[in-house]
Amino acid sequence: MKSITTPRRTAQETIRLGVIMNGVTGRMGANQHLARSIVAIREAGGIPAPGGRVIWPDPILVGRNERKLRALADEHGFERWSTDLGACLDDPADAIYFDALTTRLRPAAVRAAIAAGKHVYCEKPIAPDLATAVDLARAARTAGVKNGVVQDKLWLPGLLKLRRLLESGFCGRLLSVRLEFGYWVFPGTDSPPSQRPSWNYRREDGGGIFLDMYCHWQYVLEGLFGPIRSVVAVGATHVPERVDEEGRPYRATAEDAAYGILQLGRGVIAQVNSSWVTRVRRDDLLTIHVDGTEGSAVAGLRACRAQSRAETPVAIWNPDLPQTLDFREGWREVDADKDFDNAFKAQWELFLRHVALGEPFPWDFLQGARGVQLAQLAQRSWREGCVVEVPELTL
Repeated sequence: MKSITTPRRTAQETIRLGVIMNGVTGRMGANQHLARSIVAIREAGGIPAPGGRVIWPDPILVGRNERKLRALADEHGFERWSTDLGACLDDPADAIYFDALTTRLRPAAVRAAIAAGKHVYCEKPIAPDLATAVDLARAARTAGVKNGVVQDKLWLPGLLKLRRLLESGFCGRLLSVRLEFGYWVFPGTDSPPSQRPSWNYRREDGGGIFLDMYCHWQYVLEGLFGPIRSVVAVGATHVPERVDEEGRPYRATAEDAAYGILQLGRGVIAQVNSSWVTRVRRDDLLTIHVDGTEGSAVAGLRACRAQSRAETPVAIWNPDLPQTLDFREGWREVDADKDFDNAFKAQWELFLRHVALGEPFPWDFLQGARGVQLAQLAQRSWREGCVVEVPELTL
């Protein structure tokens, strides 16, 4: 058992926030949200607040599997866990509900939390369809509860470095963006086993790479480059047969790859490829290549490299001779000496400060609904074979 030492402090110095953490026995919930966020915040002594106070998250782990909950609680030295979500929502001592359930199960649990008056923070996508996502956003606003959606990639070190570079004007007028994401997810038919849960490949269970990844690309593209005006996309189910966690073959009913072209504000064009059936030969599992009149940049999960106009080599097209240029030369690493916190932990701290201190938190349910909107519009473009405009979404 890993014990956690609570720093000695008086009640006046501590702002306790009870957090109902539902679905944390899953991979993302256990690793990123519990261990690398809430546990890490506690091990650091909490979140500093004005007046010498400290925001102290106090989680209760919730799920359906008592054995897994008990093991997870023991691993991190927690005493509070429960299989009774209703009883947890009825407890006024816990102000926040966090949801890491599957997409299909999320809306009902989030509605129950809102009805109980809890502030709600949840994984994306907020819902399996736009109408439900907007309904949840309206319900939260009507109830007056604070709400937020995980948009972790905004705090990835590589994207933070890219943002600083863009804000400095290094690239000049932006021309285009090329976003490449993906890796080979084994189908489970032989060794090694699949790295993703089987529901990801079943549309009836909320699966599909459009819904999973376009919710990310919406906030990444708009956060870095401006509003998305239109989308044209094509999806594919390249591997139609897979094997689930119990070793049973099943037919994939959702797409495992998506290819899109999006028009952003100020004429910027973004090419977005997302795939769970590609073998990686690039710098990282996610790369964002930005071209501008004065320079270019390529950001991955952690690193960012740039090439200025002055450093750009003169390329000559001559397929009859071997290429003499090393196109990877002349790119300098940006902010290589800077350290950044875990992306999930960074957003958790902002949400906890939002609840405790009323500080701004723009990544709310409406913002999460915009991600679902883009995913649905991309699916519609694929289905109808046309360019689809992206209208402004309001409550």
